[in-house]
Amino acid sequence: MADVVSKEVRSRMMSGIRGKDTKPELIVRKALHRAGFRFRLHDSKLPGKPDLVLSKYKVAIFVHGCFWHGHDCHLFRLPSTRTEFWQKKIASNVERDRLVTNALVNSGWRIATVWECALKGKARLAGDMVVQHLISWLRSGEPELEVRGEAI
Repeated sequence: MADVVSKEVRSRMMSGIRGKDTKPELIVRKALHRAGFRFRLHDSKLPGKPDLVLSKYKVAIFVHGCFWHGHDCHLFRLPSTRTEFWQKKIASNVERDRLVTNALVNSGWRIATVWECALKGKARLAGDMVVQHLISWLRSGEPELEVRGEAI
């Protein structure tokens, strides 16, 4: 099936998709900062350049978009055009996430993953639940945390 927009329009649309400073990431950053936590952003010294790094706690936090990271939630739907391309693209993202997580865990880092569906959509968590999960996990010493939307 041919694309419904011109190459120029598609290029402009795709260039608007951000890799850093996404809305879900900004929500998490502002809430943690308001709660008194200080962090570095996108530390290139660490595998995968985590979205937030809290060195004091030896914690790396990733805020993942459900589509781009192949999350099994209501926000992920494989496109009906160029299906093979998208399957390969998303599978490589998921594999890279797995390798990055393993590298960080093996070097003593704690990992938190906050999924987009926890912050938006019909399954989002109420109020400041995402931040409350993160704060209690930061203080707990547990090795990993995954914050996702509620089951529908």
